[in-house]
Amino acid sequence: MKREDLADLTAFVAVADAGNFTRAAVQLGVSQSAVSHTIRRLEASLGFKLLNRTSRNVSTTDAGAKLLAALRPGLDQISARIEELRSLGDAPRGLLRVTSSMTGARTVLWPVVSAMVRDYPEVQIEINTDSRVSDLAEDRFDAAVRLGESVGPDMIGVPAGPPLRMAAVASPAYFARRGVPLHPDDLDDHDCLTMRFSSNSVIYDWEFERDEKEIVKRVTGPFVFNESDFLIKAACDGYGIAFVTEPEIRAAVANGSLRRVLEDWCPPFSGFTLCYSGRRQTSSALRLLIDRLRYRG
Repeated sequence: MKREDLADLTAFVAVADAGNFTRAAVQLGVSQSAVSHTIRRLEASLGFKLLNRTSRNVSTTDAGAKLLAALRPGLDQISARIEELRSLGDAPRGLLRVTSSMTGARTVLWPVVSAMVRDYPEVQIEINTDSRVSDLAEDRFDAAVRLGESVGPDMIGVPAGPPLRMAAVASPAYFARRGVPLHPDDLDDHDCLTMRFSSNSVIYDWEFERDEKEIVKRVTGPFVFNESDFLIKAACDGYGIAFVTEPEIRAAVANGSLRRVLEDWCPPFSGFTLCYSGRRQTSSALRLLIDRLRYRG
């Protein structure tokens, strides 16, 4: 596409939105005759009429309405991106408080913020690692890194990582002693290492799915943890089966410390998301974090 084609299409969107050549000209900062000439040139180039004109107003033709619908998402995205970059013109500064699970902090947050503070020395970042889902306003956090399913309805969520899968794992010695579960229901006969995300929350149930069949298991075992690091350590030491996200146990599976089971019952789900309140003004530091942490696949 030529540069002038994009300018002509932008002018068409402005006229269609304004419903009037004069208002569109004011918005674009050019003369009314220039806008009229631009639309005529665009129609001639495309080979079909875009606007119905009256003495005072204009409206889109059927073809114009279809073109407008096709153009608007892309132009809106470009405008939003330009505004986002413009907002970064002033060097970000100040304290940014972020809460995250330990896994989210380690796998998606730290690689970004560690580089961010080097590039912007006037930004200070406080990271709170907590498995519970915090109330951002009550706990005075600017943002949180959580699994996508934990984003509240009043939060804005930005994907911060690829899809994840859960993994059921235990040490080879444990499976040699207790046998290997082949179905989620077999977990009833096993020691399972469980998680409670906060002191007043219930123990996390294990969720499995295969062939559109969902199974939720309420499991028990010798230990209950609130962070996955100790849970994985207990699994490596042979105390039972752990159920954690794939990235957390990838190295241990690769070196033989842990063995994975029930893999075909663990489908992908939405990965880590950066969430923040849409009701509060977004600081320059938070805008920078959003831009850098956004997962683009």
